[in-house]
Amino acid sequence: MTVLSPPLVTLIPAVEGDFEELVALRIAAMRESLERVGRFDPIRARERFRSGFAPAYTRHVTVDGQRIGFVVVKPAQDQLLLDHLYIRPDYQGKGIGAAVLAQVFMEADALSLPVRVGALRDSEANRFYQRHGFAFVAEEEWDIYYVRAAR
Repeated sequence: MTVLSPPLVTLIPAVEGDFEELVALRIAAMRESLERVGRFDPIRARERFRSGFAPAYTRHVTVDGQRIGFVVVKPAQDQLLLDHLYIRPDYQGKGIGAAVLAQVFMEADALSLPVRVGALRDSEANRFYQRHGFAFVAEEEWDIYYVRAAR
């Protein structure tokens, strides 16, 4: 039996000029989930991402030097907000998101802070976050919110 090792995931800081690449990736990654709930609108998705885009908290997810996703972690009232975690659809299910979460958890643990995240209702992301130790805390019309306690 061959055991595959997880991919080597590196996080690289983003800059303002990366906006177009990041928003395109976000739209591609969210499309299926948004279509499922009847909310896919690329213009709205672009505007929503633009309104909160903060390059200082944004990092590209790279595997073998190739940008295949991004993560945004922002400080917020005694916690870290995992504002975005997107992996290109063709790279999902390969342990990359879990590797990114492990790094986010190390950063949160070093600060003794909980991590909060929201996921679109009916998205596969809900199961992903629950599998990785996030606990349900609230829900709204379109989103479900989770927290991973401080360690």
